[in-house]
Amino acid sequence: MGAYCNEDLGSLPVYSSGAPTNELRFSKHVYDNVHGNIYLDPLCLKFIDTEQFQRLRELKQLGVTNMVYPGAVHSRFEHSLGVYWLAGENVQRLKTFQGMELGIDNYDLQTVRLAGLLHDIGHGPFSHMFEREFLPKVISGSQWSHELMSVNMIDHMVDTHNIDVDAQMLKRVKDMILASTEFSQLKSNAEKRFLYDIVANGRNGIDVDKFDYIVRDSRACGLGCNFQFQRLTEMMKVIDNEICYPAKEYRNVHKLFATRADLYRTVYTHPKVKAIELMIVDAMVKANSFLEISSMINDPSEYWKLDDTILKTIEIAPDPELAEAKELILRVRRRQLYQFCNEYAVPKDKIDHFKAVTPQDIICSQKHQSLTLKEEDIAVTNVKIDLARGRQNPLEW
Repeated sequence: MGAYCNEDLGSLPVYSSGAPTNELRFSKHVYDNVHGNIYLDPLCLKFIDTEQFQRLRELKQLGVTNMVYPGAVHSRFEHSLGVYWLAGENVQRLKTFQGMELGIDNYDLQTVRLAGLLHDIGHGPFSHMFEREFLPKVISGSQWSHELMSVNMIDHMVDTHNIDVDAQMLKRVKDMILASTEFSQLKSNAEKRFLYDIVANGRNGIDVDKFDYIVRDSRACGLGCNFQFQRLTEMMKVIDNEICYPAKEYRNVHKLFATRADLYRTVYTHPKVKAIELMIVDAMVKANSFLEISSMINDPSEYWKLDDTILKTIEIAPDPELAEAKELILRVRRRQLYQFCNEYAVPKDKIDHFKAVTPQDIICSQKHQSLTLKEEDIAVTNVKIDLARGRQNPLEW
């Protein structure tokens, strides 16, 4: 059939099955619950309408946090759309007020938008937990990062779907994604260097990625957020190839990093969240040899198939090789979690020479002979919460 309809054409839409959907759509508006109406341009839609990008719908922005904060079910998909939109709004404002002076054109606008859209395309199941907790346990000395996978995934998407995009634009997009990492090759005097600080700012950490996730995460978890990114966007100005803000806005900038730190304390490193993360990691480690999860991280054509549904795959699999992993997931479902024992805040004067605590350290410090713990009985999480610049003050950059 060519179309589906009902006798009352005034009440129901008509759907055509005769032409590919992407030929019927060249641009689109979607409604986002944080930023309102978002316009999706034709080039970005070519990336969005792929199975690789749609996979982000199956990656929760906050991993397993929704098992403690039930509202935290938002995905990397909506976050990526939000960053896309904010990145474009920032460039548009600079173009309006300093466009002639800085030489900003629509090419720059498109490039930064695309970088915002695709900056998280390389994330794995349960977001940061995958690369920070799981991979180091199954691959010794793992240096894998979601930013590098994002770069590889972009090339894979372009080749697989024959996306017509300028090669120089694609290179700049990938440079912008890597701008805040140790893999960045950018120099401080690069042409239009300020554009590379919009999505991922490695200089001072003020970027639209944080603008979006801080507001989005706070709202999803039912927490207040008094940080106003709109004011920073209105006040920003490029000076000496850097995005700058008036000194009087230092309180608002401080709120950005303080709110981020509060989210780490109350949400991202909540004791129950960490307990569930540790259990999911243990389950994935036990399932790794059978499902070969870690073998997929270097091949984008395989990697895109990995998402949060790996948990359900393990849970319902009949294979006896997954029995231990299934038992751990069942414990999570039944709220039989690893028990939180204690925490220790490292004094500021000792933090520079502090060595990460290990289960072996705990075992060696046992004093009671009536209860003997083994290394496998203990899991230690060393958490570092700062203002995104380590010991440095981001307000001084």
